Amino acid sequence: MLASSIPPSLLLLLLHILSPFSQPVDASIHVELKGAPLSHLLLDPGAGHIYVGGVNNLYQLTTDLEVLSHVKTGPYRDSPECLPPIVLQECPSAKDTDNYNKLLLMETGQGAEPGSLIVCGSLFQGICEKRYLIYQTSNPVDTQYVAANAPGVSTVAVVITTKNKQEGGGDGDVLRLMLVGRSYTSKGPGDIPPITTRWLFPVVPPRRAFSQEEELGKLVVGSYSDYNNHFVKAVVHGNHVYFLFSRRHKKEYRTYASRLCISDRSFYSYVEVPLLCQGGYNLAQGAWLGNHSGEPHLFVVMAAGQASTPVATNRSALCVYGMAELDTMLRRAQEVCYTEGGQGSGGKEEAYIEYGVSSKCLKLPKDSLSEYPCGGEHTPNPIASAVPLKATPIVNSTIQLTAVTTATEAGHTIAFLGDRKGQLQKVTPPTCFTAVSHMKLTASVGSLTSVTLSHMYHTTAEMVPVSSCEKQTDCRSCLAVRDPYCGWCVLEGRCSRKHQCQRHLQPNHWLWSFEPTSQCVTVQSLQPANHSKEEQTQVGCCCFDLILTDSVMMQSATPAVMTAWVRAPSGVAGRLSLMFGHVTVTTGNMTFYDCMAVNAEGGGFCFRCLACVSSVWRCNWCPLDQLCTHNHSCPNQHIILNHRVRRPTAPSDSPGPTSCPLVYALQSSALVPMGLSATVVLRGRNLDVYTVSLPPYVCVVEIEGSRINLTASVEKMHDNTHTFTCRQHQVRDALQLYDCSAGQSDCSQCRAVPKEYGCVWCPGSPAPSCVYNRTCSSEPADTCPPPQITKVEPASGPLEGGILVTITGSNLGMKYEDVVGGVTVAGIQCLPQSKGYKISTRVVCELQPSGKQKEGPILVTVGTTRGRSTKMFTYQVRLSSPVLRGPVSGGTRLTIKGRQLLTGQTSDLSAFLGTQPCYIVEEVNDTQLVCQTGSSNRTGLVPVRVLFGKAERTIPNITFHYLEDPVITNAIPAESFYAGGRVIRVEGRNLDVVQQPIISVWVEPLEIQRVKRKKRLALLTSKQQLVSERCSILSSSQMTCPTPRVNPEVKVKGVWFQLDNVRVHYESIKGKSFTYYPNPVLFPINRENLDVPFRFKPGGVIAVEGQDLTRAMSKEEVKAWLGDQECDVKTLDSTHLYCDPPEVQPLSVDDSNELPSLKVFMGNLQVDLGLVQYDSNSLLPAVPLAAQIGLGAGAAVIILSVLVIILMYRRKSKQALRDYKKVLLQLETLEINVGDQCRKEFTDLMTEMMDLSSDVGGPGVPLLDYRIYAERVFFPGQQTAPLSRQLDLPESRRQTVEQGLQQLNNLLNNRLFLTRFIHTLEAQQGFSQRDRGYVASLLTMALHDKLEYFTEVMKSLLQDLVQQYVAKNPKLMLRRTETVVEKMLTNWMSICLYSFLKEVAGEPLYMLYRAIKYQVDKGPVDAVTGKAKRTLNDSHLLREDIEYCSVTLTVLVKNGVEVQPCPVKVLDTDTITQVKDKILDQVYRGAPFSQRPSADSLDLEWRSGQAGHLTLSDDDVTAVVQGRWKRLNTLQHYKVPDGATVALIPRSQSSGGVGVNQVFQTGEKTPMLEGEEEEGLRLWHLVKSSEDPEIPKHRKSSMRERERAKAIPEIYLTRLLSMKGTLQKFVDDVFVAILSTKRPPPIAVRFFFDFLDDMAEKHGIDDPETVHIWKTNSLPLRFWVNILKNPQFVLDVQVTDSIDAVLSVIAQTFIDSCTTSEHKVGRDSPVNKLLYAREIPRYKQLVERYYSDIHSAASGCYQEMNSTLTELSGSFASEMNNLVALHELYKYINKYYDQIIMSLEEDSSGQKMQLAYRLQQVAALVENKVTDL
Repeated sequence: MLASSIPPSLLLLLLHILSPFSQPVDASIHVELKGAPLSHLLLDPGAGHIYVGGVNNLYQLTTDLEVLSHVKTGPYRDSPECLPPIVLQECPSAKDTDNYNKLLLMETGQGAEPGSLIVCGSLFQGICEKRYLIYQTSNPVDTQYVAANAPGVSTVAVVITTKNKQEGGGDGDVLRLMLVGRSYTSKGPGDIPPITTRWLFPVVPPRRAFSQEEELGKLVVGSYSDYNNHFVKAVVHGNHVYFLFSRRHKKEYRTYASRLCISDRSFYSYVEVPLLCQGGYNLAQGAWLGNHSGEPHLFVVMAAGQASTPVATNRSALCVYGMAELDTMLRRAQEVCYTEGGQGSGGKEEAYIEYGVSSKCLKLPKDSLSEYPCGGEHTPNPIASAVPLKATPIVNSTIQLTAVTTATEAGHTIAFLGDRKGQLQKVTPPTCFTAVSHMKLTASVGSLTSVTLSHMYHTTAEMVPVSSCEKQTDCRSCLAVRDPYCGWCVLEGRCSRKHQCQRHLQPNHWLWSFEPTSQCVTVQSLQPANHSKEEQTQVGCCCFDLILTDSVMMQSATPAVMTAWVRAPSGVAGRLSLMFGHVTVTTGNMTFYDCMAVNAEGGGFCFRCLACVSSVWRCNWCPLDQLCTHNHSCPNQHIILNHRVRRPTAPSDSPGPTSCPLVYALQSSALVPMGLSATVVLRGRNLDVYTVSLPPYVCVVEIEGSRINLTASVEKMHDNTHTFTCRQHQVRDALQLYDCSAGQSDCSQCRAVPKEYGCVWCPGSPAPSCVYNRTCSSEPADTCPPPQITKVEPASGPLEGGILVTITGSNLGMKYEDVVGGVTVAGIQCLPQSKGYKISTRVVCELQPSGKQKEGPILVTVGTTRGRSTKMFTYQVRLSSPVLRGPVSGGTRLTIKGRQLLTGQTSDLSAFLGTQPCYIVEEVNDTQLVCQTGSSNRTGLVPVRVLFGKAERTIPNITFHYLEDPVITNAIPAESFYAGGRVIRVEGRNLDVVQQPIISVWVEPLEIQRVKRKKRLALLTSKQQLVSERCSILSSSQMTCPTPRVNPEVKVKGVWFQLDNVRVHYESIKGKSFTYYPNPVLFPINRENLDVPFRFKPGGVIAVEGQDLTRAMSKEEVKAWLGDQECDVKTLDSTHLYCDPPEVQPLSVDDSNELPSLKVFMGNLQVDLGLVQYDSNSLLPAVPLAAQIGLGAGAAVIILSVLVIILMYRRKSKQALRDYKKVLLQLETLEINVGDQCRKEFTDLMTEMMDLSSDVGGPGVPLLDYRIYAERVFFPGQQTAPLSRQLDLPESRRQTVEQGLQQLNNLLNNRLFLTRFIHTLEAQQGFSQRDRGYVASLLTMALHDKLEYFTEVMKSLLQDLVQQYVAKNPKLMLRRTETVVEKMLTNWMSICLYSFLKEVAGEPLYMLYRAIKYQVDKGPVDAVTGKAKRTLNDSHLLREDIEYCSVTLTVLVKNGVEVQPCPVKVLDTDTITQVKDKILDQVYRGAPFSQRPSADSLDLEWRSGQAGHLTLSDDDVTAVVQGRWKRLNTLQHYKVPDGATVALIPRSQSSGGVGVNQVFQTGEKTPMLEGEEEEGLRLWHLVKSSEDPEIPKHRKSSMRERERAKAIPEIYLTRLLSMKGTLQKFVDDVFVAILSTKRPPPIAVRFFFDFLDDMAEKHGIDDPETVHIWKTNSLPLRFWVNILKNPQFVLDVQVTDSIDAVLSVIAQTFIDSCTTSEHKVGRDSPVNKLLYAREIPRYKQLVERYYSDIHSAASGCYQEMNSTLTELSGSFASEMNNLVALHELYKYINKYYDQIIMSLEEDSSGQKMQLAYRLQQVAALVENKVTDL
């Protein structure tokens, strides 16, 4: 029978759901089982049992998920390379291997007992066994290999029953067989076809169960690997068996459905047809055979493949194929191949023979198909249709759909879809689907889930209800859920399934949720819809879809009931309910309003009238009673009706706002000059209504809060309006006061003021000034004085012109047009520029050519007046240069000489060689400039050009010659010692082209200090990292270079020759690295007594002893001198030097001694070996007496000095000890105080973090999805990483290029090619460290779907790296990322630890981040410098005492249509941007940062009263400027009070009207003064940043006092300690989460640590410290420190500079905790290390225990690691942009194409594999590269 064949009431669902079960589902039953991933679930309905198969486990459960029995099926020793039975001696690769359940079928029928099972696993080449229940009944048949032997390879099967055609079959001619579809595996038996038939019953010896007999059919294929069918489903329908699978067809992958007759044992009837799901969906993920509209259909979920690969992307769909149509297509393919030779009616191929067998389509008689429907020996097979069966997707999804099943409810077909995120979706074909988000499942690949009428079973051993209608409590939510199982039972008032509603057969009584036209019973209208609360009336209700009637009449509430309601101008909505018994059928709203409330909100009487008669309610205004009422009459008769009233009830009554009495306009000018009286005239209307005598009219003027009442006269006009005239100069706030003299310093500026202000230039005494026209005591000036020029920049220019000249002065015109055409420079016209013009004070013009050198003044003409400069302007420039040459790579210094080179401004000066820039490298003087040549793309002569702005000068008759770059072919020797000076002889070509050749050595100190700067790990050393020496050029082919001197305490990292801009690494010349050795040691020639000269007998040789004399030196390079003559070196070996001295004793070169000394010179090393005395009859006299006395006196002085020094040292030591004890006492006192403060801070923080914990438990930790995480880790700092890009190709080339990239992908899967490729790239000079990291990340993307292979390549490369470092210094391995493999390791760790971050470390890391942010934000943070009061980093500590206080703002937050107030705590010292950030943090609390609006896109608006809206900003015209400093605006600056109301509004809405209103409200008197120049200003917030602050003289104390003050900065240390104590718990939580061994460490960590242990053992490294360093460099420093310092790599948060500074200290503490060196702190230790001095030893113990536990745990995790890698490959491969990565990699192949080809051709194995030829094919496809093909 079928694997999933059970009674019709049960359905099975094959799920491929990978995400974990997130939240429990109501009414579900759950049981924990071992053996994840559980792959199969089988339901036995007769016995009520459930069978579950997983890894190494088999379970029997009840339908309520109670475990009845359990057996283990593994692990056992096995190997896919060996055939069972496994014998260790014959199969050395065997190891404990997990058994993955591949098939779990039920065998029923004749000869099978109830509960008989067929179980197949992945062990022992996929053998099967029969079991009763779950217990083994017989030994497995270990010679019949049925299922796939690899965990990730699929196997499907069905059990069929047919008639036994052979004699002696026994048991009533019944034959039971199993048809198996098995995907291809590369290991194990290679002769198993894709589809085979296995014998089940009867089993008559010698026949065995599961055997593949000769008479049983199988699908014969030509090449098993070429036809790698990935099987998805096998089903039985009618008399046929159908297989669903996908495989590669030509270049693309397709999904196929194949069919076999059940009675066909020879596979004559095999035929297949491709299934086309339109939209590019080509890979089947799951399938189900169900009914739709009463007909059988095949439901298939398809996914779009990733670029011609079998990797499924997230884009997927559901397609439905009718079985009738499918059978028709299959029969058509058979008929065409039987009778028409495979050709259709139009001659196009419709069918062909597949699988590479020797058969072909024939032209048999037309009735062949009907005669032989299941084929025969003479019919062709296997047949494949060339015409696909097409279907249109019913469902499209952006989440990968992985499973499907169907059910029938209320006559409708319902399809259940499972996706890879664990969500279950319901579909009713052919309509769109609705996701049921609360029904989330957990299952592994290949899991089997069963659905009954009410519940679903799935492979996490959980039973889940298929619907939860009862959860929907109202009609709206019931219909909105779009659940096909649910509907609204109207008169019962509940959401239920159809059969549960008693009146569901009557129309409109049960409303189906999935029907788009279903609508709830609603109130369509009420008559009246609103009325005054003072009235009582009849209300009519008209309802939609009402069951009994269409309208209902009801009585409204009495006014007495309404009086208790709250008065509100917008009215109060009352709910009206229509009841059926106790069930509320529908509700509606009726509004009751109160006109008195509208009146109360109006303001002044004029505005109250407008508010009343303009309101939406029927309110009328009584002007004489000042009353708003719903009545149509007033106590004093006159009434103004509401605008909704169509006509007045009396002639005296008038409707609408136009009838309200009010003062509506200002008739006089709104401009009032200061110091003058003015008359203000106002206009009013409708004032005749006040017929009774009233007090005289009064004008009320408010000025800065003061009220002044002024008498007013009234005049009635003919148009029934009134004019009011107010006396005095005081005016209302609608007028504007101004001062003409403000900002108008000269006549032109004054006359430029708009005429309506009445400002004139008054030439009166005491000085001319700009005043109001009425205040000028003399006649105003009609014209302005002549222009005055005070400054001209520059004072000279080139003859060709082209530079800008800036003229500064006064009266330079009132507008730009005044100076157009009126500026001359030395008699030459200068064109003014509009952008640089400033009224009256500045003119900028462009200098024009003069043709010759000349000098003259600058003239500016304005109108009829002219101004003249006092200084002269000069046209000048002379140039010359010697003939030079240099390499095309540039780097040559060129000196250009001339006169008057400082013409114009220095910034306008530039030099060029042809079109290439020559970069000015030294300060230019008047006679010469020096520039360094840039690179050129070709050789040849180019002119030398100098540009002065736009003016160009070319040096006549002088050219620069670009020559070929120098090439070095040989350089010997390859060794030197630390003293340097050894001569390196260099040979090559074009060496004389170089101007200054240099040999450089890059060294690294053994001890380095790691600091955080701009989020990078920089290495700072106290010594220079580069040492160099100049080389001497002998000819074009030879030069010599002395090796630089190197400190013995450093490590040499590289040696290269710098030939101008050409850099040649020594390793690239001959493939051998340059080595530095310790200096050779030479011993004195008289070692017994150094003070006695060496006695030498003439005629012999002098023997000098030493060590390592020849390790980096040859005999020819050693020179020895005895006095003033050479001692000829005869022999030199490792320990001796022999030299032949002159026959006669040479003279001494030292005036202090008569005897010559022997000196040996080795490069820079000079060794004095002592005095030499020739033997002769006349010996030297003994030491004179005077010398002996002098020596004695000198010794006595030395002894006395030593005694004095010892006494002084002891005294200083005691003083230091006293100081130290005093420091300890102060620290203890300080610690007590800080402890109290920490407790208080910690209490506040924990209160805040409790709220945060609820946020984390609600929305969850804002973890980034894998794609963004990988993008930020793989490509840090890149704006457009390859993960986010698409392949940018023209459509005409896309298919060809993609084909080439696919071939390149195949090449990368060749380990030899990949390793050769990486090594070749790393050997190239231009392949930078950044390129290495980029290529490693691209390889990670390209091979992400093959992580097992990626891991093996990485291990191989790491083994080579270990080999290199073991020969050098093994402790330095993996310290940096200098090679491709080291970046590959970083990426590999990031991939493998992503799930650990999500499940374990993510939450404590997020809590730490939030705790830091909360603490930092509680104190002031400088917005400019980033310094904060609350921090752990002393370099980011705000060391000033800033006075601040907390302010609570009421923020108006719009939630839908409602605006809700939200309190937010900020500081009054916060800038406006900081306030916006804190508001966004509070409003969007719990939301990921990427989903919040940007603070820059919003404006902060302070709202005070009804009309006071002020937009606040960091910088506006009110900002305080002091000298060159400009301060950012804060809440203090704006005087925003505590409790103020603010709102965040989009910037686009507020950018318009800020100007005048803002200036007025913040105190500026006139907007004319806004345009002041702000050039050169420096911004500051809390402190002014100063790079080198001066120390006042009164504070410059002695050095000792300053050091003591520096030793204990108590107030600052208190802040750091307080912050540290507050955050301690969260830091501990993060460290413990990372380093805890209570839970099993990640498999990747155990795997890699085992690998490092193996490497250490292999290379004989016994030092545990070395292995500790390796592990630290590979995991904590390579991965965890990066995550700690950059939580934005994992979390969707923003890390500011102040938070980053705190994280840097925590990360440094983590680094210190992982080192093996003892953590010592002293007085001079950095404050950051002092902070965690007590905790670091505890953290060290954590690290050591972590390493130790992993080491002591049982090894052998390789199989588990491979399984994990396989799962990761399938989980995240679709996130990788494979084609873009391959295209980027090809760019490097193209760049180093010749070198890569050469490397591949040099390798013998590569030649056999034709790797170079295959790469040439790739090049030809990708870019049409001409190859040798």
